[in-house]
Amino acid sequence: MTGPDTVDRRDLIRRGQRLEYFTVAWNSLEALVSIIAGVVAGSVALVSFGLDSVIEVASGAALLWRLHHDLEPSRREQVERTTLRIVGWCFLALALYILYESGLTLILDRAPERSIPGIVIAVAAVVIMPLLARAKRRVAAGIRSGAMTADSKQTDFCAYLSAILLGGLVLNAVLGWWWADPAAGVVMVPIIAKEGVNGLRGQKVL
Repeated sequence: MTGPDTVDRRDLIRRGQRLEYFTVAWNSLEALVSIIAGVVAGSVALVSFGLDSVIEVASGAALLWRLHHDLEPSRREQVERTTLRIVGWCFLALALYILYESGLTLILDRAPERSIPGIVIAVAAVVIMPLLARAKRRVAAGIRSGAMTADSKQTDFCAYLSAILLGGLVLNAVLGWWWADPAAGVVMVPIIAKEGVNGLRGQKVL
């Protein structure tokens, strides 16, 4: 028998699935534009932001899997734990990559070119990501999903990276401070590494 609570939960699940589909679509576009623009401009921070978007795509896909099995509590918990560990390793790998490339860029004085497409995608992300994160938190609270709460935290994290990236790109474009780009990459490292460690430990925000 289907009760009102079950119907409400299913509505929330459908809403959550729509949010995750949007997450996958948007971050796929974000990754494509950021990586191409970053390679063309020689921007470490922009390429790194694109790689973070790839991680967001993987996380969104995992959440779609988790939501699909929402009515199976045992599967739900298993997917959550597996997702946290996979994303944790991805974050640590990304942190090491950024640290290496940013350090090398600073040492070799490799100035990136100005990137208007990079600035545009960063501005869009600064606007979209906080709204998306807030919508995810509402669904997570409604279905009491630690996994989706963690995913909303990743979306918040993407917004922070967008702001850091935008600052570095604008400083380079307007003032010619090329070192602001790799410096922005270095600033990302401890934030990303912390999330990676939390994921490996299986920690989530409830």
